[in-house]
Amino acid sequence: MDEDGKLSGISIEIWKDVAKRLDQPYKFVIQPNTNANVKAVADGSVDLAIGPISITPNRLANPKIDFTQPYFHGYEGLLIPQKPPGIITRLRPFIGWAALSSVGILVSLLFIFGNLIWLAERRKNTEQFPRQYLHGVGNGMWFGLVTLTTVGYGDRAPLSRTGRTIAGIWMVMSLMAASSITAGLASAFTLSLAELAPSAIRNKADLRGKKIAVVEGTTSLRWGKLYDINPVLTKNLNEGINILKQGKVEGVIFDAAPLRHYLKENELSKLKLANFPLAIQTYGFVLPMGSPLRNPLNIELLGMERNGETQRIESNLLD
Repeated sequence: MDEDGKLSGISIEIWKDVAKRLDQPYKFVIQPNTNANVKAVADGSVDLAIGPISITPNRLANPKIDFTQPYFHGYEGLLIPQKPPGIITRLRPFIGWAALSSVGILVSLLFIFGNLIWLAERRKNTEQFPRQYLHGVGNGMWFGLVTLTTVGYGDRAPLSRTGRTIAGIWMVMSLMAASSITAGLASAFTLSLAELAPSAIRNKADLRGKKIAVVEGTTSLRWGKLYDINPVLTKNLNEGINILKQGKVEGVIFDAAPLRHYLKENELSKLKLANFPLAIQTYGFVLPMGSPLRNPLNIELLGMERNGETQRIESNLLD
């Protein structure tokens, strides 16, 4: 991290500590990205790369460079929005197509039944089902609704054989209709409410086809392709976070450590780390093959890990 010309970060702090122990003078040479950092070691432009540079098979296969032992074990993380659903979003399942269509079907069935029972009863049972169309059909629909819900007030009942036959068929249909409509609505509400999670990305499978920001020249792009994302390349992490805030992408894939540090420094960002890591990574310093610094660096890095210095540096920056 570069803040007003002052570099900081886990790799920086560990290197400073190691360099002090070895009485090793140094000068920082900033590179645009991780690949450029590794390439600078390979072509001799720099003597050491301290990135956060993950140790990968492809990099180990490069005959011009070598790695120290890992000084940090981290994860490939995913930064996503943390937005609680608003009132409109919460009400959407109740006014969605599934709910409205089920209610529409129910009203249509009640209307058809109301007409049939009124036609059967309007001559011999005018007291309960009047001859007036709206009044009579309304009473028929009320009788149908009471029967459907198994309330059974008893204030309406057919007297004719035709009416009782229609009512009997309706009672049987009501059992099936009520159970089907209830199950359908329950399923629709469950699925709709499940989508009210703060982010549409709840597991690794949800990454497929999503627009995700990745920093060019890092292993984040390789992990993103593994999960079949639609990558949006950025020059650095800050650019990726900015377009995430603007809603242009649905997440940012990057090393979890700097993402945790960002969240620590920006508690009101309304962003969060996904609760699943995309990959486990080990980080090491990069040296030219045959560098005399390799063994002294390994000794000091191992000593720092065993005496808790590495953990202290990590905790100060991330927790």
